[in-house]
Amino acid sequence: MSTIQIIGLGAGGEDDLTVRAQKALLKRIPTFARTDRHPIVNELRKNIDIISFDDYFLKYETFDEVYENIVNTLIEKSKQYGKINYCTAGSPYYGDIVTKKLINEYKNQINTIIIDGISFLDKCLKLSGYADYNNIKVLDCLEADEFSFDVNSFNIITQVYDLEAASRLKIKLMEIYPEDVNSLIIDVLGENVKKIPLFLLDQEKNYGFSTYFCILPIEISNNRVYNVDNLLRIVKLLRGPDGCPWDKKQTHHSIRQNVIEEAYEVVDAIDNYDVDNLVEELGDLLFQVVFHAELGSEKGYFNFSDVITNLCKKMYFRHPHVFGDVKACNAEEALTSWENSKLKEKNLTTYTDNLKNVPKALSTLSRSYKIQKRAAEVGFDWSDAQGAVLKIKEELLEFIDEYNNHNIENMEEEFGDLLFALVNFARFEKINPDIALNKTINKFISRFEYIEKNSTKDLKQMTLKEMDKLWEESKFR
Repeated sequence: MSTIQIIGLGAGGEDDLTVRAQKALLKRIPTFARTDRHPIVNELRKNIDIISFDDYFLKYETFDEVYENIVNTLIEKSKQYGKINYCTAGSPYYGDIVTKKLINEYKNQINTIIIDGISFLDKCLKLSGYADYNNIKVLDCLEADEFSFDVNSFNIITQVYDLEAASRLKIKLMEIYPEDVNSLIIDVLGENVKKIPLFLLDQEKNYGFSTYFCILPIEISNNRVYNVDNLLRIVKLLRGPDGCPWDKKQTHHSIRQNVIEEAYEVVDAIDNYDVDNLVEELGDLLFQVVFHAELGSEKGYFNFSDVITNLCKKMYFRHPHVFGDVKACNAEEALTSWENSKLKEKNLTTYTDNLKNVPKALSTLSRSYKIQKRAAEVGFDWSDAQGAVLKIKEELLEFIDEYNNHNIENMEEEFGDLLFALVNFARFEKINPDIALNKTINKFISRFEYIEKNSTKDLKQMTLKEMDKLWEESKFR
């Protein structure tokens, strides 16, 4: 098996090159370097031949292509010569994708020997002056997304190669951080440290392979941006010995109604196209989830991580058309895939079990809607909306008959049948009955308010005819 000897060139001049690395290079086997831009490479060329891969960065369009072709070339050359050197900046263990590929993807094809060097990361930390080593997160600029960063940690971002990479990074970071958050641009080889606000990140000009970008953690007392970890800590404090007396008394049962109320307030914000209110109400709903998770954690039953883990597992399982081999070409096929996965997950062995599985805590309108929808999935449904309309008329006549007979018990039953038929028609027209009724309630309150504001006397002194006149006026305001 051929061998690739991976040599870390360290984070400085020749004095930073380890003795073991110097000995390996003096054996004069074929030597390749990731880049000529490391100052040691040109010094080494005075005594040995070195071929660099700088032209690969110009030849190929993406970094993935660059690294894949470097790896392929190294494997080919190792088979040709038996043993070669591959030199990379800093430590091979930190940030060198070629090394990572050779170790993880090609370990059965070649033998690798790693001769370590002083890492850029170590030097970056020293230059930054940051000393809380328990609170550091290292991220790759090419792989990180907006979910990777932690505002409570010292984030070190590697591979900020050029202005384009810096610009893309800035866009991601400004989704999470204030635009003036304290940041450092560190040129590890040049040992230059510059403090800048985040919004100027793409205004700097001197980017290169040795450029690291660092963001200092935000003090929680001064936070303008928080994350879920902050929220978890807040709730734990509220429930703690020195917390809020009201919060400490609550149980799952005592605040269960809050979940429903907050969900409806989210819906209200959506219906009102009120983005600011939607942000607030989604936060209130999330608070309920975190609060219940904290209650579970205190009892030792479950915690927030369990909630998230269960949710992620469910999303993977119920989306075989995304994460598996099931095909879904449109929304209807995706929904069918979801429902089939759900039946397997909940081990619902009969169609009736699927109806019974609709939560009883739902509003009766929503529960009716879901039950009818599940029955329709197996073909128990009208062929079109006209059948649902005729059923409404039938149930209305039956209700009127019982009304005329003054049979209260039968009236109640027929009224339920009538509502059920109305919900069924709403389902055909893709109308959510809860939302529709809520809109009507809000409309009623608004028109009633108009009557009260425009009446010249107390409402109790008005006749129905007088109120109805103002009611009609309210429709055209």
